[in-house]
Amino acid sequence: MMEYEAVLMRAEHRTVSGLSVNDVGVLLDTIAAVAEPIRLAYLWRPTLPDAEDDMVLETAVNGGADGLVTLNRRHFGPVTARFGIATLSPAQGVTLMEKRV
Repeated sequence: MMEYEAVLMRAEHRTVSGLSVNDVGVLLDTIAAVAEPIRLAYLWRPTLPDAEDDMVLETAVNGGADGLVTLNRRHFGPVTARFGIATLSPAQGVTLMEKRV
């Protein structure tokens, strides 16, 4: 959650998304309300260029995720494929969630 907050609060991300600081807060609160805590049982570090991205990868692997939504598909794509996890753009993630509702 801290990584999501750090990234989503960046001015450049809010500008592109059109979200205000308050909107991001509401989004983060919503994610926190439905998120399932994952205990990290294996450390795959270092795998990615950014150590904070490794934490996201570990959570996805240990949580049995089908997909990982990120704007950083260049770094995650080849690595997540090794674990059978799809790397999705935010638009793909939203489309997939809409189909499941």
